[in-house]
Amino acid sequence: MTIARNDEGIATGSFQGLRVLDFSTTIAGPHCTRMLADMGAEVIKIEAAEGETMRTRPPLRGHFSTVFGGLNTGKKSLVLDLKSPDAVDAVRRLVAGADIVVENFRPGVMRRLKLDYGSLQELNPKLIYCSISGYGQTGPSAELPAYAPVIHAASGYDMAHLSYQPGRNRPDYCGIYHADVLTGVYAFGAIAAALYQRQRSHQGQHIDVSMLESMLSLTLNEVQWSQFEVAPPSRPMFGPMETADGYVMVAIASEKTFQGLVRAAGHPEWISDPRFAKYAERRQHWKDLMEGVEIWSRTVTTEQCLAELNAQGVPSSAYRTVAQALSDPQIAHRGALVEVEDGGGPFKVMNLPFRMSGAHVAAGRRTATLGEHTLALLKESGLSEDAIAAFAGKSRVAEPR
Repeated sequence: MTIARNDEGIATGSFQGLRVLDFSTTIAGPHCTRMLADMGAEVIKIEAAEGETMRTRPPLRGHFSTVFGGLNTGKKSLVLDLKSPDAVDAVRRLVAGADIVVENFRPGVMRRLKLDYGSLQELNPKLIYCSISGYGQTGPSAELPAYAPVIHAASGYDMAHLSYQPGRNRPDYCGIYHADVLTGVYAFGAIAAALYQRQRSHQGQHIDVSMLESMLSLTLNEVQWSQFEVAPPSRPMFGPMETADGYVMVAIASEKTFQGLVRAAGHPEWISDPRFAKYAERRQHWKDLMEGVEIWSRTVTTEQCLAELNAQGVPSSAYRTVAQALSDPQIAHRGALVEVEDGGGPFKVMNLPFRMSGAHVAAGRRTATLGEHTLALLKESGLSEDAIAAFAGKSRVAEPR
């Protein structure tokens, strides 16, 4: 069966007809709800009058952030002051017809606003309510502030990563927010599971997603090693190999790939060398092996090295920048990048990394301006014209553009 390209528009989204109220900010929650939007759900992003913090994150064109756009394209924007009783009343009206709520405030905030699951479930028993937080909704750490770099450290991930860096003892800086993206994906999966369960039970539920536990799930080996007395892990059989003009990553996971590597290096006799012939000895002498291989690799360019490794079936790649990776013809073939637009003009975002033969999976082509859908959604909620006019004055509701 041929998997349809996700930009052909030949099918509806899997979540078509679902309505999501999105109270989340920054990355983890918005990444989750962007996935829901890409799958066809109507996502209503609820923002304060000054707009969500990511709206000011560079790169900016005019006053429009492409980082914000990448996380929120395809969503509607509703401006509300949640400290106002009128705004809370408007939310409660919208909840009656919603399917999903996503929030990533610190635990306790939504309860104080009377917008927690217990309060809203009474209005809509089928509501699926997803809370994302650093440490979970309950427990001794629940109310601690958390951002991705803090969770990377708290989970042990940073120290596990450091253990693979020979001669290093100071943790790395990392500006790539693994915890946010991973937690957003776990939240998306939990919501999908709850939707399936709701088909049978006709009941919603509360989902509690922890960034700390999400990051711990990445340390598969280390979780097991921490429970038992084991020898320190030997150097992994992968890593950077120097070339005449850069580095290549090689990963040796089988006898076939080991044999391909030494043949590429011009040393087929190493296949029977006692230091390398068996897996255990090979791991023990991996440093010696790679030093020998690099005598060859340093004499060739990265391109030449990869050509020889690929010819021998050795999993390998150049170390590329993100810009170089995005220019890969495979990315174009997959339609992985799609052009969207906001008030500052066009830019590109990543589509979801999967394709479905029976469903339309694509990023929404436009990022809403702040408060663009506020008046329409307030009218839909059943507020009178006079109430909306008064409400708009209090909340500085934006007119549609």
